[in-house]
Amino acid sequence: MQQLRIVFAGTPEPAVPSLERLVASGHEVVAVVTRPPAPLGRKRVLTPSPVAQAAERLGVHVIDAARLDADATGRIAALRPDLGVIVAYGGLVREPLLSTPAHGWINLHFSLLPAWRGAAPVQHALIAGDEETGAAVFRLVPELDAGDVYATTRRPVAPGETAGQLLDSLAHDGAELLASVVDGIADGTAMAVPQQGEPTFAPKLTIDDARLDWTQPVAAVDARFRGVTPEPGAHTEVDGVRVKVLEARIADEAPDAAAPAPASGRTPGVVRLDAKRVLVSAADGDLELVRVQPAGRTAMPAADWWRGLGVAQAVAR
Repeated sequence: MQQLRIVFAGTPEPAVPSLERLVASGHEVVAVVTRPPAPLGRKRVLTPSPVAQAAERLGVHVIDAARLDADATGRIAALRPDLGVIVAYGGLVREPLLSTPAHGWINLHFSLLPAWRGAAPVQHALIAGDEETGAAVFRLVPELDAGDVYATTRRPVAPGETAGQLLDSLAHDGAELLASVVDGIADGTAMAVPQQGEPTFAPKLTIDDARLDWTQPVAAVDARFRGVTPEPGAHTEVDGVRVKVLEARIADEAPDAAAPAPASGRTPGVVRLDAKRVLVSAADGDLELVRVQPAGRTAMPAADWWRGLGVAQAVAR
C-alpha cells in the first residue's frame, strides 16, 4: 500500500481522535492546519486549539490559519500533499486549495449524509428527535457537504444522550472509518457514491437557539436540552435571572414529542419542588432540573439553587 503524504485540517476536540488515528496508520501526516490560539476562560488566556495541542504532542508541524486563504494555500502546496483530510476545521476549502493534493480532500462529517449538512449536525439531529445517526466520509466539493460518500457508520441515539456525549462517541467511531477510507484511497480500492435523498441542513446554533421553550411538549424540551448541551448551553430565565441548565431529564413518563398538548389548565414554565425534585412544567409533562448554574454563580444541584430562592413557586421563561 502506498504511503500517503497527508495534510490534516481540524480544530476542536472531536477532531483529535482522527488525527491520532492517522498518525498511527503508517501514512505521513506532514502538517496540521488549525485555527489560531483563542482566548479562553475568565482571564481570556490565548490557548492553542485541541488539535494544535495534539499535533505538538505527536510531533506534527502546525500551520495556524484563521482561514484557508492564499497564504495558507501556498504553505500547504509547498508540502506536496497526496491527500487533504478535514475534520471540523471551522472554515471552507476553496479552489485552488481544493485541487492542490493529488487525491483532493476528504471530510469526516458527523451525520448520515445528506441529512444535516452544515456546522452542527449532531445538535440538530438530537433537537429533531432522530433515533439514528452516524458519521460519513465524503469527497470535498465546492457545494456544502455535498460530495460523493466513501463510507458511513451508523448507531442508534441512546436515551438521554447529550450532543457532547454523542459527538465524543462519533469522533472515535469516525476516526476508524476515516482511516479505512484513507487506506482505500492509498491502495486504489476506495469508491465513492453520490448522496441519495433530500438534504437537511444544520447551521451553527446561537445562544438564542439554546433557550428552552416550556410551551412545547416535554419530549421536545428534553430533545432541545440534549441537543444544545454542552454548547451553546441550555438556559432559561427565572425571576429575571438567566439559569444554565447543565443536567436535566424527563420526570416520569411523558408522551411523544409529536403528541398534541392537552387542553387543560396546565401552565407551562411553572417551577416547583416535588418530593425533593425541582420540576418545570412543559405543555404535557415535567422536566426535572438536576444541576444548574445561575448567572454569576458556580454550578450546583438544582435542589440547592431552589432552596436558595426561598419561594414556593416560580415561572421559567
